[in-house]
Amino acid sequence: MANRLANETSPYLLQHKDNPVDWYPWGEEALARAREEDKPILLSVGYSACHWCHVMERESFEDEETARMMNEHFVNIKVDREERPDIDSIYMSAVQALTRHGGWPMTVFLTPDGAPFYGGTYFPPVPSRGMPSFQQLLLSLADAYENRRDEVARSAESVRDYLRASTGTTLPKSETPGEQLLDSAAASLLSQLDRRFGGFGGAPKFPQAMNLEVLLRHHHRKDDRAALDAVELSLRQMANGGIYDQLGGGFARYSVDEYWLVPHFEKMLYDNALLSRLYLETYQATGDAFYRRIAEETLDYVLRDMTSEEGGFYSAEDADSEGEEGKFYVWTPVEIEAVLDSEDAKLAARYWDVTERGNFEGKNILHVPRPPEAVAAEFDLAPEELWARIAEIREKLFEAREGRVRPGRDEKVLAAWNGLMLRSFALAARVTGREDYRAAAVRNATFLLAKLKEDGRLYRSYKDGRARFNGYLEDYAMVADGLVALYEATFEPRWLVEADALCDAVSELFWDEESRAFYDTPADHEELVTRPRDVYDNASPSGTSVATEVLLKLALLLDRNDYRQRAEDVLEELSGAMEKIPGGFGRLLCALDFSTSEPREVAIIGEPDAPDTKSLIDAVYGRYLPNKVVAGRAPDDEEAAGLIPLLAERPTRNGRATAYVCVQYACQTPTTDPEELSRQLLPG
Repeated sequence: MANRLANETSPYLLQHKDNPVDWYPWGEEALARAREEDKPILLSVGYSACHWCHVMERESFEDEETARMMNEHFVNIKVDREERPDIDSIYMSAVQALTRHGGWPMTVFLTPDGAPFYGGTYFPPVPSRGMPSFQQLLLSLADAYENRRDEVARSAESVRDYLRASTGTTLPKSETPGEQLLDSAAASLLSQLDRRFGGFGGAPKFPQAMNLEVLLRHHHRKDDRAALDAVELSLRQMANGGIYDQLGGGFARYSVDEYWLVPHFEKMLYDNALLSRLYLETYQATGDAFYRRIAEETLDYVLRDMTSEEGGFYSAEDADSEGEEGKFYVWTPVEIEAVLDSEDAKLAARYWDVTERGNFEGKNILHVPRPPEAVAAEFDLAPEELWARIAEIREKLFEAREGRVRPGRDEKVLAAWNGLMLRSFALAARVTGREDYRAAAVRNATFLLAKLKEDGRLYRSYKDGRARFNGYLEDYAMVADGLVALYEATFEPRWLVEADALCDAVSELFWDEESRAFYDTPADHEELVTRPRDVYDNASPSGTSVATEVLLKLALLLDRNDYRQRAEDVLEELSGAMEKIPGGFGRLLCALDFSTSEPREVAIIGEPDAPDTKSLIDAVYGRYLPNKVVAGRAPDDEEAAGLIPLLAERPTRNGRATAYVCVQYACQTPTTDPEELSRQLLPG
């Protein structure tokens, strides 16, 4: 018989609906029962693509005796961390304080009023590596709550105090001017670079797209070749590694080794949003078509496999299929030979390093360890001939792989992550000129505003026709950021109007004037053990970082000085943190770079689809220019001119599309010449 999770929309919670555990979703019903029966709460937090979450379910939550202990001694609450980042953030901070490490599945034991007194991550079914079995832990904590309540209360109170202090702490400000802070941050990141395989640090290795963007911006600002080399090394190694899906496009969450070979196979929407944009921007900076190809293959993967009929982007794909991690993605030589003729099979095996021995549990994760030029020479092919052959082979192997059992897909649509991907598709539409990308972006924005926004408020999550949960700061900020990018990709003012409304809501719902900082939850959110405020850029950027950057952009586009002041307040308050821990503030450092760089304000007046207008737009997007805003209108569009000050009183010259480039209210000579526009956009 299904438990209460059967009524939820989260795929992660629905995975647990048939457990013998008496699971509750987070809510007043569970909390009230804990208070009335004076029982501790067992809070289990995870997400649908989490491999070890599935393992703990099979080992413990599907076990009748373990479930009996849980039901007898605890009120059991299951939370999808992607739906409830507030719950996840609060209790992950508690687990890290208690154990000095964190991760998922997260297992936390709470008093009935929600204060954590013990926590950890995965617990095995039998004692292992110094850890007690999960059953031993359950009985021990039940005994402590029943017979040593004073100890439990003291632990809970100390953790509660820690949580409140950590969300209210004012950090010392930096005395270093903005540009010097950016230079020292870039130097710090370069010192952590893996100079052999790219990326930062050792295994497990995460892409860290935002920190690589800091280095790309540093190269743009300082013409520092070492910074660009670091970005290129990292992006090439990742794209040639097993972390990248060599057949279907898209990146896995992280690599378990230092050289990007063996991924943890789940694919997350936010990683692919951040990485596709970084590859596009590196293409702009270098002109190397390799980066454009990887960006397009990643976006094509999202369109093909991660987009709903309504236009929303799904959250994730699992690592596992048929109960085995990576089974969908790996190959044996025999499987390759069954699809290809002998010559193509030999070429594929050499190109992607497919061997009898394998590189993953006796099978092969496809990767590109050799320079394609070397493989071409080995097979007596010109490089372009090699790629033509590989493209045909890829298509055949991809079609064969489509016949396999696919990994599970988390089909909930999260506002924040959709905002990140919306921005990538909007940028890609301008950089590549692909109309399908622009159409996907418009469709996504239309869907988000129709299905996840009501009476000026955003919802967090959408699935099966239901929008649920109050939007968090990151939802408002990331959707607004995506809408600004979509405005720049279409010059349709409605997207800018919607972004402006969301940013007004950000100020109203999340801003704290006393601390000059944003909270992650709105002012009218349910009361939790503390009000979360997570300013760090982790796997995805923080709501604070994105809100700061989008406020800076709208300040220029809409001449909103209040937005600019709010963003500068955040940058000042967090300057000391950025100085001390630059690796934790990649996106905020990008916002600081925007703030200190004298961004270009570009206005283009011309018929939207006319060739001369497109030539000017191509001149803007044909180079890496991270610190800019772009506005445009038709010559007779008075409504847009009234809405966007940058477009007011800007006539065309001699009846031709005309560009205006301004910096801090000082404008250069209007031009109809794309080459002259390119010169005006140069730094300095």
